[in-house]
Amino acid sequence: MGSRSRTLCLATMGLWVMTLAVAGWFFVTGWTTKGADGRTEILLAPVERDQILAEMRQLLKAVDGVVRSLGEEQPNLQQAEAAARAAGMQMAVDTSPAIMAKLPLSFKQMGLSIHKDMDALADAIVKKETPQQILQRLSSMTARCTTCHDLYQFGAGK
Repeated sequence: MGSRSRTLCLATMGLWVMTLAVAGWFFVTGWTTKGADGRTEILLAPVERDQILAEMRQLLKAVDGVVRSLGEEQPNLQQAEAAARAAGMQMAVDTSPAIMAKLPLSFKQMGLSIHKDMDALADAIVKKETPQQILQRLSSMTARCTTCHDLYQFGAGK
């Protein structure tokens, strides 16, 4: 291999390593900036922001559905299970890869853990856990929701 080929090979490998490093950096940090109120601002296009906020509303509706069902004199466990299952991992698969790339790793981890826990909550309802046990599960989940809202906000990106 000639000197020129070796230099080209090293330059190509260097660019490849730098590309992987930059991609890894964005996978962890997402597309973010420091917000005016101290929270991390996630920069999303308006349509992306709307999609994430719609998903959050669906999660809140699922929690409401479970709580309402449990609050009935005769709890409707099928409705509670359906409400929880609707916000499980199946809901998460619809998020576009372009949006996922812009979200910081800890945001992605919290979001996915909530979806997994919604499936586990639905399973717990089927197994007839007590309303108190189900509410304890919900309490753990909503604590992560409030932590996420304390850490992040959405800003205007491109």
